[in-house]
Amino acid sequence: MGCGTSIAVENQRKPSETAMKSAVLIQRWYRRYMARLEMRRRYTWNIFQSIEYAGEQDQLQLSSFFSFMLDNFTHLSGNGPDLISHLLGSVVEPWTEEGRQAKYEQILVPDSYTGPRLSFPLSVADTNSLLSAFKEQQTLHGRYVLQLLHETKKFLKQMPNVIYLSTSYAKEITICGDLHGRLDDLLLIFYKNGLPSAENPYVFNGDFVDRGKKSMEILIILFAFVLLYPDHMHLNRGNHEDHIMNLRYGFTKEVMQKYKTHGRDILQLLQDVFSLLPIATVIDNKVLIVHGGISDKTDLDFLSSIERDKVKSALRLPKRSLEQVGLRGGGSRQGWAKQDSPCTQSRARKRKCHLTNQGSCASTSSSSSSSSLCSPRLSSRNSSRHHAPSPCLPSPSDVLQVPFLDSFVSITPPEPPREELEWRQIVDILWSDPKSQNGCSPNTFRGGGCYFGPDVTQNLLEKHGMILLIRSHECKQEGYELCHDGQVITIFSASNYYEEGSNRGAYVKLGPELVPRFFQYQVSRSTRKLTLQQRVSVAEGSALKALQEKLFAHRSELMAAFQQYDTNNTGCLSVSDWAQVVESVLRLDLPWRTLRPRLARLAPDGNVEYRSCFEDVSPGQPVPQVAPNLAETLYRYRTDLEIIFNIIDKDHSGLISIEEFQQTWKLFSSHLGVAVSDDAIEGLARSIDYNKDGSIDFNEFLEAFRVVHKLDVKEQPQG
Repeated sequence: MGCGTSIAVENQRKPSETAMKSAVLIQRWYRRYMARLEMRRRYTWNIFQSIEYAGEQDQLQLSSFFSFMLDNFTHLSGNGPDLISHLLGSVVEPWTEEGRQAKYEQILVPDSYTGPRLSFPLSVADTNSLLSAFKEQQTLHGRYVLQLLHETKKFLKQMPNVIYLSTSYAKEITICGDLHGRLDDLLLIFYKNGLPSAENPYVFNGDFVDRGKKSMEILIILFAFVLLYPDHMHLNRGNHEDHIMNLRYGFTKEVMQKYKTHGRDILQLLQDVFSLLPIATVIDNKVLIVHGGISDKTDLDFLSSIERDKVKSALRLPKRSLEQVGLRGGGSRQGWAKQDSPCTQSRARKRKCHLTNQGSCASTSSSSSSSSLCSPRLSSRNSSRHHAPSPCLPSPSDVLQVPFLDSFVSITPPEPPREELEWRQIVDILWSDPKSQNGCSPNTFRGGGCYFGPDVTQNLLEKHGMILLIRSHECKQEGYELCHDGQVITIFSASNYYEEGSNRGAYVKLGPELVPRFFQYQVSRSTRKLTLQQRVSVAEGSALKALQEKLFAHRSELMAAFQQYDTNNTGCLSVSDWAQVVESVLRLDLPWRTLRPRLARLAPDGNVEYRSCFEDVSPGQPVPQVAPNLAETLYRYRTDLEIIFNIIDKDHSGLISIEEFQQTWKLFSSHLGVAVSDDAIEGLARSIDYNKDGSIDFNEFLEAFRVVHKLDVKEQPQG
């Protein structure tokens, strides 16, 4: 009996132990599976973010080209600078406030128009009609847009640079981050959190426009609520509330497509409105809200005193009036240079900044923050290695250009230049990012503003008796992030920013206790039906395609660098050498060893067949190689050229003549230091004119330099 009982108990234990072992094995497998997914999600995120910041640096280079065009267009074409004068604000708009008002009042709204009809001062019924109309994909008539912007401008002129709010008048204040033209996110916030009102105040922290397709609708809604509830709806300026940024990232194009007749008037008025947006908000004298961040030279008292409307674009130092510099006339070009700037020395030697310039673009400011808009993106761990030549942007402190009718004069400003100090303060506020290390340094990854460490945050908060800094400017996977021991909060409100399912959006609420409460959301359509692995795969595939296009755009540089390492011409490199070459050329600071299986295959001996990087992509249309690597150069700068074409295309027909293409490319190639003959440019232009009508359609141009992915992105073997 005793033995039988013992055997029975032992037999009962065996299934229990087997089940436990099975559970442990399943748990281990699941943890590894989730770890692999998390790794893929993280490097996907890094790819998207690195390519985004590289694009911002391209935009800064383009602003350098605009300056170059202003300096050289008269000489090369004889047509004067008005090709882009309306873009850079070099010619004062002749319309007075009264003239602008009379202009929009003369616009007739036809009886056939079925959209909202606004009456001023606005009412709750007006804002409700706007929300309903935009949900139904309707467009507000240009007459009402101009009137809304005109009223918004008049209101913003009365606002200080720094807005002070108090939670004593409301239970909580809601702070939202970047929206970037994603109307669905704004509507979802209002649905979850309620519409703005005296009992439900909001602060929207910049970057309302660009990238998304509904930037205009977002602006109209936000400005309407500002006019309806001026004490309870507040807007900070972001780095994308900038007419030069809008050229690259889509807002200018959106406005011109939606308002073909009144688009230019709207854009000109928006330049003024953007420059009048406040640059900071303070809650209960304890919480500072700015779009980007701060530097070790950020001074809230100084910020409160500046004329913010002078900074139409943070990408260009504001020009002074002639009276301020004591100059009364003259038309000759006379330059001055600071000898301590490598960029300036290079320009002194070559009179322009080519792609072939060597060395870094150091800031000439004595401030350790060194607000930078020209630094190449060098990571600290590989700055000692050889890098591909980097474009050099002109430091706004080097040359000050003042308009004289149809020409420009470069003059020496008196020291210290207050306008430069004001400009640098605003650049830091709009462009900076936090870092984990102490100190303040130029933001070399974005190319503008600075990195500020925990000590910089602590010093500023202590100086002003504050406890918290809330900023936006960076997309976060969960919609928000805390750093600097909880003293800095990043809030980002555009969900699915990089790709459907790539990130959540969020907003934060502050009550009288000033304890932040976070609310996350995600506008979902197709991703609701996908598993976690499928969502990661969709985002990963999109990121890898973008990375493959980046490799393709730099194929010549990469091949030259690969072959320097491959002295025996085997077509193979070690994984280490391959990763080092790719990083030295692209400078994206990505985990190339981890990404290698998705970008290049291995030879039987374990080395990388580096030519396989380019096998899965090809140009959309065969373009004749009229000059060495010209097609690749055009592909790399196709976005910049499209922006310039949009500037030239004054009638917005979508067409430019072959002669205009030749003229523009001649300037652009001169700026880039690419030697191309007139015959080569003409041959290229005619090859892109596929329908042979003597004009180049933007669609023809973009099609010529579109990249085709031959194969779907291959799945990495799991295991």
